[in-house]
Amino acid sequence: METLSEKELSLIKDGLSEEQLLVKKYQLLAQMTTEPETSAKFREISQRHQEHFNSLYALLG
Repeated sequence: METLSEKELSLIKDGLSEEQLLVKKYQLLAQMTTEPETSAKFREISQRHQEHFNSLYALLG
């Protein structure tokens, strides 16, 4: 596997932080809403950001 540059590592780390924050925000929104459909949509969006996080994390491995 090709070694990542410092710039690439920095961008990946920034992306990981952003995705992690979005996962937490959408999980919180899902818990806070009383509308079941809205809560389900927030959980779905949270899961999508978790998948983005996992994809970025895999680049570091």
